[in-house]
Amino acid sequence: MSKQDTETGVVAAETLDRVEAPVTWRAYAICVFASFGGIFFGYDSGYIGGVQGMDYFIKMISGPDATELLSWQSSLIVSILSVGTFCGALIAGDLADYFGRRFTIVLGCAVFIVGVILQTASAGLVLLVVGRAVAGLGVGFVSAVIVLYMSEIAPKKVRGAIVSGYQFCITIGLLLAACVTYGTENFDNAGSYRIPIALQILWALILGIGLMFLPESPRYFIKKGKVEEARKALGRVRGQDPNSHYVEAELNEIRANHEYEKRMTPETGYIGSWLLCFSGSVGLASSNVRKTLLGISLQMMQQWTGVNFVFYYSTIFLKGTGAVSNPFLMSLIFTLVNVLSTPFSFWFVERFGRRSMLLWGAIGMAVCEFIVAAIGVTVGFNHTHVVNGVTIANNISAVNAQIAFIAIYIFFFATTWGPGAWVLIGEIFPLSIRSRGVALSTASNWFWNFIIGFITPYLVGSQYANMQSGVFFLWGALCALCIVYAYFLVPETKGLTLEQVDQMLDEVSPRKSAAWKPTTTFASMEEKQTTA
Repeated sequence: MSKQDTETGVVAAETLDRVEAPVTWRAYAICVFASFGGIFFGYDSGYIGGVQGMDYFIKMISGPDATELLSWQSSLIVSILSVGTFCGALIAGDLADYFGRRFTIVLGCAVFIVGVILQTASAGLVLLVVGRAVAGLGVGFVSAVIVLYMSEIAPKKVRGAIVSGYQFCITIGLLLAACVTYGTENFDNAGSYRIPIALQILWALILGIGLMFLPESPRYFIKKGKVEEARKALGRVRGQDPNSHYVEAELNEIRANHEYEKRMTPETGYIGSWLLCFSGSVGLASSNVRKTLLGISLQMMQQWTGVNFVFYYSTIFLKGTGAVSNPFLMSLIFTLVNVLSTPFSFWFVERFGRRSMLLWGAIGMAVCEFIVAAIGVTVGFNHTHVVNGVTIANNISAVNAQIAFIAIYIFFFATTWGPGAWVLIGEIFPLSIRSRGVALSTASNWFWNFIIGFITPYLVGSQYANMQSGVFFLWGALCALCIVYAYFLVPETKGLTLEQVDQMLDEVSPRKSAAWKPTTTFASMEEKQTTA
């Protein structure tokens, strides 16, 4: 490397490649196991939709003569989980910084088990709701910190694919829930809903016990000033000797980046450390407030696509068409499409990048949802007649077309926005605010999850707005907004270390980010400053 290169801050390609140690299969296995936490999210989101359609459960909650839950009951049961997860995600940011990423996830598993026990013991609305709120607190811990943990330990070349594995586990959880509720829907006893609920304890035990044997995040140790612990953890994560030059080079880059952030960040107390997430100018892409708003809005936009309408209310929605003989089975098929589609994102996210994936995904979802809505308001669900008290669709082929486009919509979501939003929130924050930035972003996901879960029964309920298929015009319009959002605000982070993402956001706008290449390292800048 020439003196001129040193002076201009340009670093040899070999040095740039050494900012991350080589990775072994064991390191990949650690990252993949961590993604198991997605099963919590998916299963808990998935089982409630099926349970709400069970005759025994409906009669237990609404009375012996009831044929469906009242809108306020359905709204409360679904949305209360998100209240707990919202609070849990916010608390998790502090716990992850003080006690570590791994401890916080294990604690979340324990809290979740308590909530599941309460739900399983319930024989009425009150204890069920309390149990879902407590379980939500645990899910909030896990959902916020598991993404943070995975992003901090995953290799840069496959970080997007590995974090996408979290979304894949969410879909596996949804599928398991759909299978279990399909198997117990006709039970004429409390087992119909208690079996699906109680099975969740198994997922918590597997994740919580397994994490006790995994290493802590090296970046957490660096933030706490525990360099030797960070060296040992990095060696385990990368499958290398802790004293190897590869581990030393990556550790130096992480340390240098942290030292740079500390110099740029004023010392503050507890409240100030939260306010740090909102420091800087909104107009500056590299500012903390811009990154925080990006993370919060990414998760908001993911929820605005309307995907949870399909997974929370598809059983109830399909019942109302009169054209689907077994809405439980159709809901299971939707979930299976979700599971089979998500693995495509492992390749998409590293081949095409995060930014392109979100753009094309939003376009595909918007088109599908507008088609579903257009069919529904012309010849579909709005045209029915009643025979012997049963609602029958006049145009079954139109309903089938709607179902097909809903399945295609699920494919677009599962391969793009589903994993893409989680990948990005783990990458865009500097170490100084990463745990709280991811916590705020995850809390945003659960906040909007709550809002959508709460209002949807009123949007489609026959005694309220009764939008029926017209609700897909709303989701389609919001997906169109996602297109504009992704084009102007989402940066490309593919192939960069977390420290290089910081550099990129400092130097270029989101629209130019795909062409950005690193030309220096934090370690080399630190060395220059030391020798100056």
